[in-house]
Amino acid sequence: MPDNFNMIASLLRKIVPERFRPIGYLTHLTRERTGCRVRAGSFAGLRYVSNSVGSAYLPKLLGIYERELSAQVESICSSKPRLIVDIGAAEGYYAIGLARRNPQALIVAFEMESRGQSTLREMAGLNNVADRIEVGGKCEAPDLVAALGDTPAPVVVCDVEGYEGKLLDPQAVPALRQAFILVELHDFIIPGITEKLKERFGATHRIEHIWQRPRSRADFPWHTFGTALLPKSYLDWAVSEWRPVQMSWLWMVPHI
Repeated sequence: MPDNFNMIASLLRKIVPERFRPIGYLTHLTRERTGCRVRAGSFAGLRYVSNSVGSAYLPKLLGIYERELSAQVESICSSKPRLIVDIGAAEGYYAIGLARRNPQALIVAFEMESRGQSTLREMAGLNNVADRIEVGGKCEAPDLVAALGDTPAPVVVCDVEGYEGKLLDPQAVPALRQAFILVELHDFIIPGITEKLKERFGATHRIEHIWQRPRSRADFPWHTFGTALLPKSYLDWAVSEWRPVQMSWLWMVPHI
């Protein structure tokens, strides 16, 4: 039975155009209504590619992706940093979004996947910031030391699926002691990493712990004949960030 089901599903995907399938319809509708630009939030107007790399796409176009961090993004921008280092940059939601908001800043974006690196460059070109974006591969502590250099009060944005415990170490990377740091936490991968980072930076930074909040199908802004026909679970999918657990972040502001 599962083999027959898979065969039928594969056949339907070939016959039915993507935009007429439920998920494809919502994706097409969002691209069409936004013009592939971020609709709202701190990065409103950011021109976007046709997909994301390793994370939810539609919430980014809608401008609700990681909206818990909007105050922190605004704090970054108000500090007028000269250097922003984004580790685990994917296609560049933060790297390119922050580049547009901070024309005075150099952006160093580390991304392991080659598809992410090429999409980063495409996004930089779409948004006319390619001259201020440096794209690198995997980031190790020596790479971070080199990237930060002696720039005063740099910003570090970090989402590295548990590797934050290796990278965010002021013993190995002394410049982190005077950096603004926004890091996604992965205790479900590395148990205890949140408390370890709090201990490492407690003496040098003011630390705020931010928790992910629920999303609602009401966050999907358009009501069409097509959305009325769809099971509401598809609207839940459209605004979801597909998290394995409730995520959280540390926002660490240096005492400088």
